Formats: sequence, C-alpha cells, structure tokens
Amino acid sequence: MQVLAVTPEIYPLIKTGGLADVTGALPLALGQRGVATRTLIPGYPVVMAKFKKKKAATQYSSLQGGKASVHAVKIDGLDLLVLDAPHLFDRPGGPYVDAGGKDWPDNWRRFAALSQVGADIASGALAGFVPDIVHVHDWQAALTLAYMRYGAAVGVPSVITVHNLAFQGQFGASIFAELGLPPQAMALDGVEYYGGVGYLKAGLQAAWAITTVSPTYAQEIRSPQFGMGLDGLINSRSTDLFGIVNGIDPEIWNPVSDPYLVGKYAPTAPKSREPNKRAVEQRFGLGRDKGPIVCVISRLTWQKGIDILAGVVDEVVGAGARLAVLGSGDPGLEGALHAAAARHPGRVGVVVGYDEALSHVMQGGCDAILIPSRFEPCGLTQLYGLRYGCVPLVARTGGLADTVIDANEAAVAAGVATGILFAPESGPALVQAVRRMMTLYADRSAWAAMQKQGMKSDVSWDRSAVKYADLYKTLLARKAA
Repeated sequence: MQVLAVTPEIYPLIKTGGLADVTGALPLALGQRGVATRTLIPGYPVVMAKFKKKKAATQYSSLQGGKASVHAVKIDGLDLLVLDAPHLFDRPGGPYVDAGGKDWPDNWRRFAALSQVGADIASGALAGFVPDIVHVHDWQAALTLAYMRYGAAVGVPSVITVHNLAFQGQFGASIFAELGLPPQAMALDGVEYYGGVGYLKAGLQAAWAITTVSPTYAQEIRSPQFGMGLDGLINSRSTDLFGIVNGIDPEIWNPVSDPYLVGKYAPTAPKSREPNKRAVEQRFGLGRDKGPIVCVISRLTWQKGIDILAGVVDEVVGAGARLAVLGSGDPGLEGALHAAAARHPGRVGVVVGYDEALSHVMQGGCDAILIPSRFEPCGLTQLYGLRYGCVPLVARTGGLADTVIDANEAAVAAGVATGILFAPESGPALVQAVRRMMTLYADRSAWAAMQKQGMKSDVSWDRSAVKYADLYKTLLARKAA
C-alpha cells in the first residue's frame, strides 16, 4: 500500500511540537505492516541543509508567486518529498512565525502551495508514484483535500488527522481568488467558513475519514465546549470520525540507551534515575531535598493550563513538592513563573525556551510530570513520562484520560495504577492532586510499583499503526465498492 502524507513538520528535521513526533514515527511503524509512506514537507532552510539537491522529481515555473521544485530524498529512514520553494520557505524564524514570534502574513499562500503540490502528487504528478491513500495533518496541509476534491485526484481516498482543533487556518475571503480553486468551492460545503476561507474546515469537509489523536478527544470535539465552532460539521461527519491514540518512538525514548541522559537505567531499576535527578536540581537551582520534583515541559499557554498552575504555585510548594518548568509562550505566564521562582528559591526553577536534551533529562530525573491542560488532544509528554518512570499527574481530559490509569485505591491495590488524574481543570483540584501525589510518594514501595507499572505500558506505535493500516484498508475497500 502506498500512502502520501502531507505535513508542515516532521521529526527529526523540523519540530515545534508533538505533530512532528507523530509524522516522524508513524511512517516507520506503518512500514513494518506493509504500508509505504512518502511524506511531503516544506523546504525550510533546516530541511534543505540536510541534503544536496539533485534532479528534481517535478518542477513548477510558477507556484504561488515563484519557481518551485520537488526533491525525493531519504533522511533518517524517512522517504521524503521536499518542496523547494525559496520565495515561500527560505526565510529565518520558525516554520509559521518570524524571528519576532509573529505569524508570517503569507502563511495562507505558503500552505496553499504545499497543498497544491500534495494534490498534484495525489493525481500522479511524480513518475512511478501514484498513492493509494492521501493522509494530511492539521490545517497547514488540509487544503490538499480541497484541491483533490475539485481536481483530478477526486477519487483518491483521504484521511485528515486533527492534532489540535484550536488551530484552524482561517483567512479572509480576499485570498480565495488566488487559491486556484473553482468558484463553486467558495461555498458552505466547500472552503467557505464564516465568510472567509477555512483551511481545516475545508479538509474536514472533503476527507473520506477524520481522525483525532485520542478516542476521548474524538468525542470531546463533538461538543460546543471543545468543538471550536466546528462541532456541527464534525457531528455531521460522525460516522467517518475515529480516535486513534498517538504513540512514541521507543528507540528515541528509551531510558536504557538515551544519549541525553546523565545516567541510563532499566525499567526494573527506577532507583538508577538518581544521577538525572541531581542534574535537574543543578540546572534548575533546586536544593537537595527529600521532596519530589514535579516537572512541567510545555508551551506556557492558557490551553495547557499554565495559568492554573501559576495561581497555585505557593500551595504546590507548601504541600512539599519542588517544581521545575521548561517551556515558553505567553509572556505574562513566563513572568508569573519567574516571580514564583523568586519567591521560592531552591524550590521552584524555570528555564524559558525549548531544549530537547534537557527535556529528556527531566523525564529521566523528575518524580512526576504535571500536565494541567484545559484540553489535550493526545499529549506526548505523559507518554514519555510513563516510559521513563516520571509519574504523570494530569488533568482528566482528551488523550491524558485515555493513557493514564488513575492511582485510586482500587487501582493501587490491583497494581495497575500508572499516574494521577484530576478534574475539573482548576487550582483547587490541582493542589488536591499534588497532595495525593505526596501521600503516594511517601510510601516508597507503592511509588516504585507505580513507576514500574507505567514503564511497562505499551506507549509505542504498534497498536495505533495497526488501526491506521486497518482504516486505510477500509477506505480502499469503500473505493473498490
């Protein structure tokens, strides 16, 4: 089976969050099940620097305002199609924002171009490659399905995966004339969305199947609370909606062999995590203490519930926990956490920014990872925590609820607990969860048992890859019928 994936980022080449981890790991897992994936990605500078350009697989004399070409390359086991369009992607800053953190004003054009090329490849633009399935990820690739629907690839089965419904790619109606879509596409059952153009909405409308990254989130987005204005459309497509929980790459996230760790350890020996704990204490300025270290590795935003945490840091520290925070985001939240660190020297440490190596050491050395998200489509950091014996302390929402077994009395007695869940997403509930954690932590044998149980959890892509492969087969059968 041949699959064309279209995504704005992929690990290890370009990453801003969990999307890249998924698009980097899923093709490898699918490959073990007879599904070959070629992934179309933008030619950002960091991507183009990874290979020497050879003869292009296809070229464009004009693609959204400039020349472009597609290059077929293999990097780190991934079969990639790289869209080299310097006028769109050869620029400093991140994939979506400039060096000052502001959205590129031509994002609509950049990802329309990516989508146009995706649809062209779906219709056979590359010699020797005609995909059986097209699988697109998030709003930046979603318009691929609109171009397919109104073009030559209308009969190719397609899947869209929503990693976070909050990011939708909404633009003014004035851009429609430059998208190259037929006039009938600017309609309620097409790309039109509240008078403008909705990229994600267009993909949801056109896809043969819609997946989200956890079963609970698939149900949550059918409600007005989590549907972000798209719940009506999603409910109308409910028979085509599937929740498939994310996995992680067990080779990259492996405490036995992780090159980032100060001290490596086996799942049967969580006590060997201690050198990593010492490293966390040093990096975050935390004093040597018997209290557990709770880490936060996250975007510092409202969605992630960081304002909830900022409001109760004093109570968290008062309960006996130490806090290590790695992330960046809302300047006000960054400031609030820095203020908390100033109030509690040696008890609260904050590092603003993104540091892949440090995140591994934190998972390998901290006692618990706190994720107080208001909504969480899947979440990956709790899966890393399970793998590394860093006990998840998480809000009962989305994929967090699907992947963590709460340490209630029955679960602890049965030896199946893997973490601590709390609801609602509020300060008092979070503090109560920390107090529950402290009680469990005081029972060293019970805590070690929970760590080991979490480390035994199957957080790989194995089961999820089977579900994706089965979904692809179902769509192909529908096409044949």
